[in-house]
Amino acid sequence: MLFFIILIAIWEAIYRLNLSYEFFSVTAFPSPINSVTELYIGFFETGILTEALFTSIQRLLVGFIIAVIIGSLLGLLLARSKIADETLGSLVIALQSIPSIVWLPIMLMLFGSGTLPIILIVTLGGTWVMTSNMRLGIKSVQPILIRAARTMGYKGSELIWHVMIPAAVPSFLSGTRLAWAFGWRALMAAELIGSGGLGRTLMDARDFYNMDLVIAIMIIIATIGLIMEFVIFDRIEKKVFARWGLS
Repeated sequence: MLFFIILIAIWEAIYRLNLSYEFFSVTAFPSPINSVTELYIGFFETGILTEALFTSIQRLLVGFIIAVIIGSLLGLLLARSKIADETLGSLVIALQSIPSIVWLPIMLMLFGSGTLPIILIVTLGGTWVMTSNMRLGIKSVQPILIRAARTMGYKGSELIWHVMIPAAVPSFLSGTRLAWAFGWRALMAAELIGSGGLGRTLMDARDFYNMDLVIAIMIIIATIGLIMEFVIFDRIEKKVFARWGLS
């Protein structure tokens, strides 16, 4: 906290000096205090930021859940089928190298400028990394676990659901963590071009030269990232890693 307070103090001092000496454009160099004021206005007076945040989170959750489901199933298929791994797996690697935002013009042409194209972009952003992590997790299951399960009578789907998937849970969690991060970035990029949400609000603020609001939205984006990383994913991952003997 002290580190961030010092950074903000330096930032505000530079802003005050810039008002007097104009090292940079006054319009383009906002004040942290004014940005916090914009946060208060946007959340508690006009409600603009509240509506934008709700829209973005809703889109992200839908796209993230779809990405986790599709990615998990694809990863399981690639790990269990050599033919699928050598064919579909190559396609997944190729698609993973394409930034998800590149798909947005196609999505806009196919589905218009509503919510659906943005959700699909979020899904594409998280699916391939989820697939790769799930595939790696299943393939990394210790052979001794599989042999022990087979001697106890497990086979087919029982072997997958009772041995392989539980053993791959740490990789699954790493995949969900990355899928969320990639989906969040894809969402912001898509909303800059699409409609509604924090990304569109940020572009509108830029068009009206309201740099204080731009910084306020960036603070929201960064705060959500920190909360998801350290409050949710980090705690869950530590508990699972301790439970699986990996910590």
